[in-house]
Amino acid sequence: MMFSTKAEYGVRVMVELARRAADAPHGAGSVVPLAEIAEHDGMPLAYLEHLVARLRKAGLIDSRRGSRGGYMLARAAEHITMAEVVEALEGSIAPIECISQSADGSVVCSRELDPNHVCPTKLLWTRVRFSIVRTLRETTLADLLAGHETQTLAAAGNGTSTATLAPVAARATATTLPSTPQQTATSAA
Repeated sequence: MMFSTKAEYGVRVMVELARRAADAPHGAGSVVPLAEIAEHDGMPLAYLEHLVARLRKAGLIDSRRGSRGGYMLARAAEHITMAEVVEALEGSIAPIECISQSADGSVVCSRELDPNHVCPTKLLWTRVRFSIVRTLRETTLADLLAGHETQTLAAAGNGTSTATLAPVAARATATTLPSTPQQTATSAA
């Protein structure tokens, strides 16, 4: 499974909720009507309603009913990883259809169901999956918000550098991929 508009739009909703929470003094006013987000970002409201139901079920957002109702983050942006968001929206992460994660956490190729067949590309796709999952786990909603604010300031001509993204880049650079198929299969789980 490659990422669909579920992940794209869902992450955008989460960033908008984080931005509003960061802008609100002491969290007041951080409840955001979904229609406002849909209109602001040009996304279909009915589709967003489906996505926020998944995010709410995963414990990533909360909702409030009534005239001042809407959605808010269930916890601080720095405690929400993109792995949680994407998995809530898309399910198990796999770079191509034949690769999946078994109940015991190991990576499985559906073409290897026949015990006489060994998939020659499983190592590649296992490494790709591991890299994607690692990046999603290491990137928090707060990281995206910091990147969004940096881009907004730079676009406004403020000349702000991308230094706020340094922690994300440092974490990504410090992590190396396993070098053997056995390490890869274990680490990808």
